[in-house]
Amino acid sequence: MLEIKGLGHRYADGHRALTGIDLGVERGELVCLVGPSGCGKSTLLRCVAGLLRPTEGTVTLDGNTVDRVPDGLAVVFQDYTRSLFPWLTVRDNVALVLRRRGLGRRERRAAAEEALAAVGLADAVRKYPWQLSGGMQQRAAIARALAYRPSLLLMDEPFGSVDAQTREDLEDLLLTVRGGEGGMTILLVTHDIDESVYVGDRVVVLTGAPGTVHTELRVDLPAPRDQIATREHPAFVALRAEVGRAVRRP
Repeated sequence: MLEIKGLGHRYADGHRALTGIDLGVERGELVCLVGPSGCGKSTLLRCVAGLLRPTEGTVTLDGNTVDRVPDGLAVVFQDYTRSLFPWLTVRDNVALVLRRRGLGRRERRAAAEEALAAVGLADAVRKYPWQLSGGMQQRAAIARALAYRPSLLLMDEPFGSVDAQTREDLEDLLLTVRGGEGGMTILLVTHDIDESVYVGDRVVVLTGAPGTVHTELRVDLPAPRDQIATREHPAFVALRAEVGRAVRRP
């Protein structure tokens, strides 16, 4: 579904963030990108999203070259406080993106309420973002992405600004919505090694800047995944150690 070939990016100040990235993502796969700070993970995600044009290489989505923000794509960023409009209700924040789908107002609101119910915010549809906790705001941002029904969902450190318990809840939510009707393909950037192994089908480790693919590890863990049982499983412990060594190598 997604193919990245020879991708590199050098910023105007001369800093080379990425070089020679080759990566493919299958339809329905959840791939986690990890690596040391400054290795270009967010730059890579922005290139995939069409928000940044790479200086080298190509990105293709469903066989089409990405040279702008493609249809059927949604992005969830880490900073949820900038993702939601404070003057709109939670429902209207979610419904806003559906204008691009050509839906009428009633259809947009119904789809927004369905998405909010899926992330546990059925009782918050008429509230404003500033009336919600951080974790609830991020749920609302995820609901907006789900309502759009993207074929590809990009997530840039989406759980990095919430507390540990909320993070675990959001990880489980991601696994739930990813496995729902129609499913979706997800590319997730995270600094959390445990998280990458817990939610991913595959973990891709990037080198330090300029970032390139160092190794790819297939995650083969029993389903359904559970915050306690999965993290205690010998395969999880072994994979976590392997990813950790790859990230921290000299």
